Amino acid sequence: MKLSTEFLFMGLVSMLSFVSSAMVASNEVLALKTFKEAVYEDPHKVLSNWNTLDSDPCDWNGVSCTGTRDHVIKLNISGALLRGFLAPEIGKITYLQELILHGNNLMGIIPKELNALKSLKVLDLGKNQLSGPIPREIGNLTEIVKINLQSNGLTGRLPPELANLKYLQELRLDRNKLEGPVPAASTSNFSSNMHEMYASNANSTGFCRSSLKVADFSYNFLVGSIPKCLEYLPRTSFQGNCLHVKDVKQRTKIQCAGASPAQGHPVVKPKHQPKAEHVSKHQGASKPAWLLAIEIATGTMVGSLFLIGIFTAVQRCNKKASIIIPWKKSASEKEQIAVYIDSEMLKDVRRYNRQELEVACEDFSNIIGSSPDSVVYKGTMKGGPEIAAISLCIKEENWTGHLELYFQREVADLARLNHENTGKLLGYCRENAPFTRMLVFDYASNGTLYEHLHCYEEGFQLSWTRRMKIIIGIARGLKYLHTQIDPPFTISELNSNAVYLTEDFSPKLVDFESWKTILERSEKNSGSVSSQGGVCIPPNSLRARYLDTKGNIYAFAVLVLEIISGRSPYCQDRGYLVDWARDYLEMPEVMSYLVDSELKHFGFDDLKVICEVITLCISPDPNVCPSMQELCSMLESRIDTSISIELKSLAWAELALST
Repeated sequence: MKLSTEFLFMGLVSMLSFVSSAMVASNEVLALKTFKEAVYEDPHKVLSNWNTLDSDPCDWNGVSCTGTRDHVIKLNISGALLRGFLAPEIGKITYLQELILHGNNLMGIIPKELNALKSLKVLDLGKNQLSGPIPREIGNLTEIVKINLQSNGLTGRLPPELANLKYLQELRLDRNKLEGPVPAASTSNFSSNMHEMYASNANSTGFCRSSLKVADFSYNFLVGSIPKCLEYLPRTSFQGNCLHVKDVKQRTKIQCAGASPAQGHPVVKPKHQPKAEHVSKHQGASKPAWLLAIEIATGTMVGSLFLIGIFTAVQRCNKKASIIIPWKKSASEKEQIAVYIDSEMLKDVRRYNRQELEVACEDFSNIIGSSPDSVVYKGTMKGGPEIAAISLCIKEENWTGHLELYFQREVADLARLNHENTGKLLGYCRENAPFTRMLVFDYASNGTLYEHLHCYEEGFQLSWTRRMKIIIGIARGLKYLHTQIDPPFTISELNSNAVYLTEDFSPKLVDFESWKTILERSEKNSGSVSSQGGVCIPPNSLRARYLDTKGNIYAFAVLVLEIISGRSPYCQDRGYLVDWARDYLEMPEVMSYLVDSELKHFGFDDLKVICEVITLCISPDPNVCPSMQELCSMLESRIDTSISIELKSLAWAELALST
């Protein structure tokens, strides 16, 4: 009897161990689901088989598990162009050994929660759009062998804790905005728990003590000198900085004028108490047999109740699968997903308060445009310029931390644009009482190009020469966005509504729709919920969702067709404008049918150039499609928009009428 009881007890313990391990995997699945929720663009659909109702992620794209399928050990999604944020919950995938997200468009900061990945050997976040400092907590990744953070927008100084990673062999930090010296000696300015953690490395001498075989610090703003212990590295590993070296090419003095050793990170006291293993040995002395028996009995009872609870939950789940709307927040889940806002992101962008915009826009009564996603107000700042204020239409309860960080990123992205043919962002408004998210642009007094082409009876104001000037201005704006800023910028929906005209009809490209696709994931645009828990978005709303520079070039061709023909890009009677135009583009004898019938005269030589440009842009062969730089050069060199040409055309028109 006693023997059978022991076997029963051992079986119960084994069952509890099995359930316990399964629960750990469940926590890891939740972390992966949160990672997916923080991704709002997946152009190659690599996450399409990530079923949010599936409890087994081992067959998901990019996910690898242990042989027993009880833990996730690898997350590798490279070159997928995922756009979103790096969810801090990744730190809960406890047994993760490789985190490889190279070549995406992830933004925001590197979560310090990654320090919980004690088994991590490879961390590759290179070629993304991450910003902010490298968290010093990365020094906790004691098993790490490779770190790649190259080609991001990381700032601040190199955390000296990196030097305590004794197994680190490869470190790539090139092409960021890092400052300060290359730490040759580790800091002694640790908090008490950090001191304990690195007590064995008390005599550390920074990177001089590390096992680095490959390292690249190039193209940052590092200062000081190259540590002697790192002189075995190729000299190119230090080029493009502000170092005091003569044999390695560095930045100019002007570029390095603001570069100085960054201040050390403030010491943060630990929030958590030391773990049980840090308790002194006398507290872990052997316990009396009677106490051990009580603990076993209590544990058995708790385990039984736990198994019953699991069984009940499974039964309920089998009856009705829960539907998950990723971006919806209930009261209990509102703070479940933490997103860290980069306070430095908008430091150079003016922040308006709602009250001054309300006064400028006449109590928000002067509405000049609207869509399901936004309302555009016209206003005049006190003693300042005329403005167009765009207010996002979204309820506060549907606003998440990810949306907030995306909003800030878009503001920062728009603020860097500075060209005569792009809209000028003056600032933004962010308030919570009442909930307000607005962008403030310099107002273009002549409205949109769409209005002049399709709404106004006085459309004749857009003469042929004026239309040519508008086309060339748009081309110059796109050339600037695609080739003269880094990273390139694309207009989310390039059409006549995205082109605003100034008093002298100079075009300005404005990207008001850049966050439309992410707002479509909020509750107000959620559409229908599928059985997989995802959000079904109407197909037409995804039409221009993933435009890259080549997508902009195709859209430019459609826009040029719209300008010369006066026709809409799509008409129910005639279908798509491009399909209608193909029959006329390459035949000079019928090419003139493309021209707006409202125009009394046009330049035939100009029309031939325009048709050539359109044909190149819409070619199905990607090798034929030119860059905006080439297209702009063609238009500028072969189309004459001088006043003399306008007068000459008018004279020919009058002569034709007189005869």
